[in-house]
Amino acid sequence: MPLMSWQLWLARDLVIENRLPWQSATIDLTPGRVAQSMFSVLVDIGTPTKIPKHRGKAPGWEKGKVRTKAPCYPTVKKRVSRA
Repeated sequence: MPLMSWQLWLARDLVIENRLPWQSATIDLTPGRVAQSMFSVLVDIGTPTKIPKHRGKAPGWEKGKVRTKAPCYPTVKKRVSRA
């Protein structure tokens, strides 16, 4: 909670007041008013994530690629066989 309060206090100069119609204009923004106006700062900062990949049908096999069967291996039994 103290870290969040410090962040809001330090962000007072960065935000533009975005008040609701029934709120009066103030010179010193309270932490609650700063939290209401933080959306514009978050939009300017952006996001560190990549754009999500498109969903849909997989591209499949390339044209002209030779298809081969998967290799078959003998079954391995872990029991001791009696002579």
